[in-house]
Amino acid sequence: MKGIAAQTCNDTRMIEILDTTLRDGEQTSGVSFASDEKLHIVRLLLEDLNVNRVEIASAKVSDGEFATVQKIAKWADANGYIDKIEVLGFVDGTVSLDWVRDAGCKVMNLLCKGSLKHCREQLHKTPEQHLADILQVLKTAAQRGIAINIYLEDWSNGMLNSPEYVFYLIDNLRDTNIKRFMLPDTLGILNPTSTGEFCRQMLAKYPHLHFDYHAHNDYDLAVGNVFAAVHAGVQGIHTTVNGLGERAGNAPLASVIAMLHDQMELKTNIAEEQLNTVSRIVESYSGVRIPNNKPVIGESVFTQCAGIHADGDNKNNLYYNDLLPERFGRAREYALGKTSGKANIKKNLEAMGIEVSDEVMKKIVARVIELGDRKEIITQNDLPYIISDILHTDSTDTIRLVNYSLSLTYGLRPTAAVRIAIDGKEYERSAPGDGQYHAFSKALWKIYTQLNKPIPKLVDYNVNITSGGRTDALVHTIISWEFADKLFKTSGLDSDQTVAAIKATFKMLNLIEKM
Repeated sequence: MKGIAAQTCNDTRMIEILDTTLRDGEQTSGVSFASDEKLHIVRLLLEDLNVNRVEIASAKVSDGEFATVQKIAKWADANGYIDKIEVLGFVDGTVSLDWVRDAGCKVMNLLCKGSLKHCREQLHKTPEQHLADILQVLKTAAQRGIAINIYLEDWSNGMLNSPEYVFYLIDNLRDTNIKRFMLPDTLGILNPTSTGEFCRQMLAKYPHLHFDYHAHNDYDLAVGNVFAAVHAGVQGIHTTVNGLGERAGNAPLASVIAMLHDQMELKTNIAEEQLNTVSRIVESYSGVRIPNNKPVIGESVFTQCAGIHADGDNKNNLYYNDLLPERFGRAREYALGKTSGKANIKKNLEAMGIEVSDEVMKKIVARVIELGDRKEIITQNDLPYIISDILHTDSTDTIRLVNYSLSLTYGLRPTAAVRIAIDGKEYERSAPGDGQYHAFSKALWKIYTQLNKPIPKLVDYNVNITSGGRTDALVHTIISWEFADKLFKTSGLDSDQTVAAIKATFKMLNLIEKM
């Protein structure tokens, strides 16, 4: 079922997106983009994602920022994007206007006070004085050919505590050269009910003005507030990639786009299939990791874990919604772990073109559940190793590992105690070594020496992490042996490297017995 707003509004507006990752998003604690990174992000936003406008910086920040803005403006001017590049400026006479002009930009977002409290206590001015200052900036901007949008900073508190002040400003600014009136919930204090009510008041009183809404996520309500603002009639929305921003961040671009397209059935220019790629690049540049469960772009959000869900997907896609991963350049995955069932594993095997018998499938399910109890997640890449391990494990082995103990203490050599059973009779020895596996094998060979059994020679020891270096990946240990002039290999699979090597060793011992 589509969103309620879409059913009740029959809205055909094209929603305009301003992305402020490089201005407001860079106010995230610890985030500072390099100059080349900023230019790359601007190009991704405008060329790949088709964002309508990009707010790239604040005026007067630093010489380095000025040079970066110049570089971006030069590129934008050469490629027809200069009118989409915006810089935050201040009510400071001509200072910000000079900065923006000298940097080569043509649009300034003028930061004004949207609440009486800010006007009086931060500027120490009356509304009339602040208005006069704004009008002077507007006049100079018109003379210099610089387009102006206006931020009503702390507008949300203004509507809560001094709405007459807000209306006084707009009454005196609505017939000026301001292109857009931008309504920020600066401190993130609104909820969808209050956002919708305040935006409706603005639209009812000023139906011919263009309004943007700028959300902050302090109560985790930014996307819900965007929904309410758009439902009330605002024409533009401000976002940041991955929700970057001061404190709890801003409205995340990917979530907003999915909500607008699906819940409200509204149009934007955004190329959905590029969202994930751009998000990952910004993640890399910012150093702020995307949570695995972040809607649309999180690592795990298109991964089914429960076996019943995979089974439902096999039966006319019972667990699908409109957020199909292919829309965002991604693919649905079926996680393998302790909650997996046969359906999950079957989906993964089908994707890899692997067929197994019902008997082997039962063993795979049991092994996946066993391994899942000891690690976060098993990947599709692990499955061939699991299958190989199962196929090369013989339940009729005559040499069995009963138990063992490995001890690793700082400043002391590792030690191992090993108990094995040969034809039902148990033997136990212990030994120190240069590593845990070395200690294990020395204890094992003590038993073999005691029984006058020949000892194979370890020729090579190779460890593979099966899933691309993930920290919780399965370890596939392959050991090459020489025995009776024959060279052969055995392997073991486990989430622990030493355990995998021990498994490979006991496969080797039983092969020798059969020789």
